[in-house]
Amino acid sequence: MKITESAPGEPCWVELVTADPATAKTFYHELFGWRAEAEPVGEGGESAGRLGMYLGDRLVAAITAPDRPGRPAAWTIGFHTPDADSAAGAVTAAGGELVAPPADAPGPGRGRGRGLLARDPGGALFAARQPAAAHGVDLRDEPGALGWVELATRDPRTVAAFYARLFGWSVAPGETYTQFGLNGRDFGGMADMADQFPADTPPYWMPYFTVADVDLSAERAALLGATVTLPPTDVPDGPRLAILRDPADAVFGIHVPL
Repeated sequence: MKITESAPGEPCWVELVTADPATAKTFYHELFGWRAEAEPVGEGGESAGRLGMYLGDRLVAAITAPDRPGRPAAWTIGFHTPDADSAAGAVTAAGGELVAPPADAPGPGRGRGRGLLARDPGGALFAARQPAAAHGVDLRDEPGALGWVELATRDPRTVAAFYARLFGWSVAPGETYTQFGLNGRDFGGMADMADQFPADTPPYWMPYFTVADVDLSAERAALLGATVTLPPTDVPDGPRLAILRDPADAVFGIHVPL
């Protein structure tokens, strides 16, 4: 689906922070067919390791170098806000923590804009972005593009209330999984970490990228150096999916949507 405008609260951006952008560029090119373009930022025109990742001429993600040594590789999900400065106050008012205040966000093409980084009350990092062109990524729900976002947390009730207040999300709890949506369309979900994760695993947001065949993509990812942490699985009344860690240990999922 080509994105012409994202609604406030929707996922609009996905960016990988990794100390080895070159390896990530090769891995995701071989897995999803992404094409990288270096994005000059700063007065001197340096790229700072930031790459825009494209399918054809459609922007689908970004890869960037960390802002400090030792930062673990991880994907960050950005949600659309019409006003990043107002969102900063809304984050703290709703019980979250501001990690990086609103600032102009250099990025590839339509990824430019203004944004902030925050942690929800459960400790998961996320971004709120005010895209310069009314949307961030150009594609969703097509092979190689973002298809779903998922939060793993140990405090689902508090966190669900936080995002509902901050972004106006609908919250649909199930027996083992909660779905988030806007305007009648679910775009993500939330899993209770409970006893399923080691105690030292921090809460996190994870992107799922759409693929044509989960089994073949998981096999290919493993050959490219990824770790398959959840083999291809059919979710009851849901999609077929797998969860992977790329060569730098950043976690992401792949799925074939219903």
